Amino acid sequence: MGGDDKAAPAGTSTLLRALAGDDEVAHFLSDSADVAAMLRFEAELAGSQADAGLVPAEAAARIADVCQSFAPDWPDLARSIAVDGVIVPALVRQLRNAVGQPHAPLVHLGATSQDAIDTSLVLRLAAVLDLLENRLRRLVARLDELASEQGATVIMAHTRMQRAMQFTAADKIGTWSAPLRRHLERLSQMGPRLLVVQFGGPVGTRDGLAGKGNEVAAGLAKRLGLAAAPSWHSQRDRLLELGSWLSLVTGSLGKVGADISLMAQNDVGEVVLASGGGSSSLPHKSNPVAAELLVALARVNAGLIGALHQALVHENERSGAAWTVEWLILPQMLEATAGSVRRALDLVSGITFRASRGGA
Repeated sequence: MGGDDKAAPAGTSTLLRALAGDDEVAHFLSDSADVAAMLRFEAELAGSQADAGLVPAEAAARIADVCQSFAPDWPDLARSIAVDGVIVPALVRQLRNAVGQPHAPLVHLGATSQDAIDTSLVLRLAAVLDLLENRLRRLVARLDELASEQGATVIMAHTRMQRAMQFTAADKIGTWSAPLRRHLERLSQMGPRLLVVQFGGPVGTRDGLAGKGNEVAAGLAKRLGLAAAPSWHSQRDRLLELGSWLSLVTGSLGKVGADISLMAQNDVGEVVLASGGGSSSLPHKSNPVAAELLVALARVNAGLIGALHQALVHENERSGAAWTVEWLILPQMLEATAGSVRRALDLVSGITFRASRGGA
């Protein structure tokens, strides 16, 4: 746990991460990024409460200054999560000690652990989704270029794994790019629903702030660049919509990988890859590793989305069990999707279509 950590489930091999991981997204999902976003939450919460007249301006300024330079005691946070299930009690205790009297009691005022954790997640998701959108747009643009450059090449269409009739490379590429365009549309529609502040207090009712809980929440959202929303502690449909979108993206890219793997077979030869993986026993082989990886990541996310749906079942106003399911699964899905889009971009940037060798 600390500044150079990567977001990965327990037991994940470093070597496998080199194959299927994504360091850019892992940065946003790291412990360090998580805590930094929580500190931003605490600073802006104090600022919003000062705006609402609930805390003195000098207290908010002191809290913000400490949050900006605060270096947590990571071993203490690790001990806290092992006991409390979350790091926030220890983090708030450390932060209050650093802020000092008389302002320490105003740190985390009216908030609960879930407010800090969920808002941290949403802040980091905003950065991850920007990255994914940028990569998807680059991938669609590259597919359009490929269709323009090589689209007239005549290749064989297959239905039910059998030769059907000839069509063009542009027809094939269209089946790859069209779903990605729809995923970009879905992303633009999902963003406003997903990127919302979490602030509800102990049971989601925003009590204990002199009747100004909604005002504080709205101010906090504005300061963080998020949308305002009622507390959603036990309403996890936003994150499940994200998970479903991630699985849709990797599933569509898995189809691309499956097609390219089949077309690159020696006895088909309708696609030539710029590079492939080697074999320990057959030096003449060039294995379609990137294409195979797209298929594998599609299948991984398809399995994980079923498990993530378990996180919808929150007992009453908060469930530690359902919440932990999210922490274990969603980062894997995010990194798998980022890795899939990156690998797909590399793959389609280095393929050449060749005309079909014969008729149906």
